[in-house]
Amino acid sequence: MTLPDNARAAIAQLLLLDPDLAGIEVAAGPLPWRTRAVGFPGLLQAIMGQQISNAAAAAIWRRLAAIPGALHPAEFLLLDDEALRGAGLSRPKMAHSRALALAFSDGRLHADALAAMDDESAVAALSAVRGMGRWTAEVYLLFALAREDVFPAGDLALAAAVADLKGLPARPTPVALRQIAAAWAPHRALAARLLWHHWRFRTGRPSMDDPAD
Repeated sequence: MTLPDNARAAIAQLLLLDPDLAGIEVAAGPLPWRTRAVGFPGLLQAIMGQQISNAAAAAIWRRLAAIPGALHPAEFLLLDDEALRGAGLSRPKMAHSRALALAFSDGRLHADALAAMDDESAVAALSAVRGMGRWTAEVYLLFALAREDVFPAGDLALAAAVADLKGLPARPTPVALRQIAAAWAPHRALAARLLWHHWRFRTGRPSMDDPAD
């Protein structure tokens, strides 16, 4: 998808805040605009991306999404271990996905309520569900709700991209990365998108959201 109209102006402001970001699109090409579904499907996709490579996560997500009913909380809860294992879910991913489906089914989570919350309230609400930590919540806010100033500082690819771009001797810790990202406010989500774009270009690794060949 092409960038929203306000994103290009925001990127221009980012480049003034941090000239290190200026060469990313020059080398890697225009920033792609990736979005995800709101509610249960978008959060379920984020769970599939926890602690594995984008390529592996994308393959699992495609298989899971192809199962009838898998993207609806009540129907997901009817799926047995065999069906989920066949899609590639590990035991922890099964447990976390079922906890998420149950939270939507019993009303603890609701897509509209999450969308109405501020960033930190939404992170807290999501983190109260088993397997839904800050990284998962911030990825959802960024890609599904298009929040402009969230930054998943626990993301290893973002840390690697910052180290590469700024010539650091090692990847910054999440605390250090969040401190670095403070300079990019109020457009930290765009900075994250640019950094992921840079890292994909440098490594040749796909995004989880890239279409299958």
